[in-house]
Amino acid sequence: MRLPENAPALQTALARLASARPGLLMEHAGPLPAGKYLHWDELRRRPAPAGLTHEEWWAAVTLSRASLFQALPLLDKRGEAFVFATPSPVAIDLHHIDRDAAGYIRAAAEAPLHEDSQRYLISSLIEEAITSSQLEGASTTRKVAAAMLRSGRRPKDLSERMIFNNHQAMEHLRALRDVKLTPGHVLELHRILTEDTLANPEDAGRYRRDDDVQVVDARDNTPLHVPPVHAELPERMQRLCDFANAGETSEPFVHPVLRAILLHFMIGYDHPFADGNGRTARALFYWSMAKSGYWLMEYTSISHILRKAPARYMRAYLHSETDKNDATYFLLHQLQTIRQAIAALHAYVARKSREQKETERLLAASPNLRGRFNHRQVALLNHALRNAGEAYRVDAHQRSHGVVYQTARRDLLELEAVGLLEKTRQGNAFLFFAPADLRERLAGLASVPA
Repeated sequence: MRLPENAPALQTALARLASARPGLLMEHAGPLPAGKYLHWDELRRRPAPAGLTHEEWWAAVTLSRASLFQALPLLDKRGEAFVFATPSPVAIDLHHIDRDAAGYIRAAAEAPLHEDSQRYLISSLIEEAITSSQLEGASTTRKVAAAMLRSGRRPKDLSERMIFNNHQAMEHLRALRDVKLTPGHVLELHRILTEDTLANPEDAGRYRRDDDVQVVDARDNTPLHVPPVHAELPERMQRLCDFANAGETSEPFVHPVLRAILLHFMIGYDHPFADGNGRTARALFYWSMAKSGYWLMEYTSISHILRKAPARYMRAYLHSETDKNDATYFLLHQLQTIRQAIAALHAYVARKSREQKETERLLAASPNLRGRFNHRQVALLNHALRNAGEAYRVDAHQRSHGVVYQTARRDLLELEAVGLLEKTRQGNAFLFFAPADLRERLAGLASVPA
């Protein structure tokens, strides 16, 4: 990755302003050149307004932003405060997230999501566990990893272990949503995330012990960031926890969504652990969002979005670090990521709703089938119709729907009894397979009296 060019210092900007025409500068002043919150490295590549150099244009932008900045109680490695602004793009994104992440989303038959929430939540936790680990090197395919998590089998290799740990950590965080965050909580979270995945097993759940660490581009080993020295980490983590626990009376007021994103940012910046910093950062983001009442975020996967464009994710960090500690760049990137994750959830629910309605129409073709199967069985038939030959286990069905083992077993045995699944034994457990002619069997069953 090419490192962005550092933004000119404020003193340089002021010197440029002194030599420029005030009227022309006022005409092009504003925090959003070309309608966007551009970094110097981006602005210098665009055509400058007529009569201005790029440096003069940047000077006008810099001074326009200065009046918007609020200092955070979060410090860089030189002891200087990070700052943030809330220009209109930030306000617009927050408006949409406030509306969409704490309201209702509708699932099958226009029912609110909470009626099928267990199934959607489990799918989401699995998706986040997989993609968050893949961002840091896990190479297991999604299908294999999902099967592992749903069946409850133990991981077979390092990649599967990373994903297994991430899933355990996400479950663990759900129990912490109502507590005040402490450094001990963060260390325990890191231990869960990294157990049996580190070169030195003793690094799980403890701060890094040296300064021989830097963030590099995995593709070409380009050095990107040198974090603070390890001796400062306990104090910095306490400061971060104090920030995480601050309420509406804190000064300055930080919107809860921005606070969650800044937790994510600072773990990445401080790099307090030998490995697993990204997974810890994203997990803390989810904790903070849940603590602030953004319940819908439990059903989304930000890592799924980040994995599509990892370079943009890293660039958002670098833009903040190379422009006077302006965290607004990272905030804007993550706000867009959150909105994309919410949109992906809506699309997923809509698709699953259509599929369920199709299956329900098929089942309703005969009065004999109408109401014969419960919603868990309908969901399984939905999946089976699109995945001929798929194997289903009782324990996986149990985990997918959050029911007891006997209920899950009864669901599958009932479908097998009417010929919609085929049963075989694997070791001490039964496997149930979706037959290739499942749709024809359903049609045939519809024409036979119950």
